[in-house]
Amino acid sequence: MRTTLTIDDDVARLLEQDLKRSGESLKGAVNDALRRGLQDRRKPLRKKKFVVKPLPLNLARFGFGTEYHKVEQLLDVLDGPLRR
Repeated sequence: MRTTLTIDDDVARLLEQDLKRSGESLKGAVNDALRRGLQDRRKPLRKKKFVVKPLPLNLARFGFGTEYHKVEQLLDVLDGPLRR
């Protein structure tokens, strides 16, 4: 297929560098880059699994022990009296 492309300046610079390095023709380099890029787009992205790492609250040091129902008091202790 014959077509006309407008290539962004940054992509053109990368393409020129690749052509100098490889000695490949413009047609070959563009076809190869498009082929690799299109194949990569077909592959599903591997997302890194998100893991929550719990940290101990050490509520005993604030005098709360295991009394988690006193959330407002705890926030006052942690954030200070100007929290509200």
